Amino acid sequence: MSEPIFILGGAQSDFARNWTRDNKGLFDLISETTAAGLEDARLDASDVEVIHIGNFAGELFCGQGLLGGMAVMADPAFSGLPTSRHEAACASGSMAILAAAADIEAGRYGLAAVIGVEMMRNVPGQTAAEHLGAAAWSGREALGARYLWPAMFSDLAQEYDARYGLDRKHLAEISRTNFANGKRNPYAQTRNWEFGEKSFDADDEANPVIEGWMRKSDCGQVTDGAAVLFLASLEVAQAYANERGLSLEDIPRLKGWGHTTAPLLMSAKLEESAGSDGYMFPWVRKAITDACNRAGIEAPTPGNGGGLDLVETHDCFSITEYMAIEHFGLAAPGEAWKPVEEGVIGMDGALPFNPSGGLIGLGHPVGATGVRMALDAARQTTGKAGDTQVEGASTAATYNVGGSTTASACLIVGV
Repeated sequence: MSEPIFILGGAQSDFARNWTRDNKGLFDLISETTAAGLEDARLDASDVEVIHIGNFAGELFCGQGLLGGMAVMADPAFSGLPTSRHEAACASGSMAILAAAADIEAGRYGLAAVIGVEMMRNVPGQTAAEHLGAAAWSGREALGARYLWPAMFSDLAQEYDARYGLDRKHLAEISRTNFANGKRNPYAQTRNWEFGEKSFDADDEANPVIEGWMRKSDCGQVTDGAAVLFLASLEVAQAYANERGLSLEDIPRLKGWGHTTAPLLMSAKLEESAGSDGYMFPWVRKAITDACNRAGIEAPTPGNGGGLDLVETHDCFSITEYMAIEHFGLAAPGEAWKPVEEGVIGMDGALPFNPSGGLIGLGHPVGATGVRMALDAARQTTGKAGDTQVEGASTAATYNVGGSTTASACLIVGV
């Protein structure tokens, strides 16, 4: 980035909470989380100059568009502020961050609020699956599937198996790790879930098939949730630090970013990489390496975390994290099983993945996920991650997917 973009603080909602059961709606989710974020960052609402919102499907789940109008009602001081909403399916929150950062880099504003939000538990599960299918090519993909996205990512697992061989036990280990990490997270949707001996096995009763390769334990959660963070220019961050007796060097910042868009159809993506010995999704790899290059850090290599201390990655399904492990460079194409078996991605490994619990353990409110990832990265690199803290972390990456890796966004956050 041309100049550093600082993260002054933020908040996330409790991802275990069902807001409909509490007789609350999308506005309550936005306003309560925004108020908590202002308190965490020690900011007045009047300090905010612009608001960017990440949301995928407010119209489908809640019949609600124009979320900027809701956001400015979250606090009287927001009235009149410029707002924008950003959509890239599950990567919507990252798009809002990138747009807010661009506003600051352009000199338009010095302090931006970024709000990611999705309300998804107010409809039956089958209806939620149909709404989420809007991120695929409607009428052309997974036509015979009851649950579109489990079917689509089952197809990815099948492709991995065809190209390289795939053992389900490695997917199970990814899920087991993320659920265990979620147990330590006070915001996690699954923190109080209980698992038995066969919860991660190919057992049709304890761990039923959802679609194809994807069993219950392989799937991220349908979640209500919001996350808010505040981005600041160098000038604003310096004044903020001075007023609060802080050192500017101790405030986390966005160090680098990568953003790519691949063809919408999964089949088109796979056709482009078929027959090569390279990565399954070269656009994913490019987003990650672009972010590392812009941050001036070394990308991970097999057995080595490079310039990173941890990764918060998209694990809408276990196979998505399996893919991300190799695309970060921790393994050669088709060999993500090696760092899984060697414990590299565990909390005590060379490069922990999803200490928060990820989408499988923590939860996946679609439009909020990218913002939540960046917030967790900021907390990790300032020693504020509580029981999920990776010891000594100073540089973290986030990787956020929209659709079948159609949208890819990677951020490098650190001090």
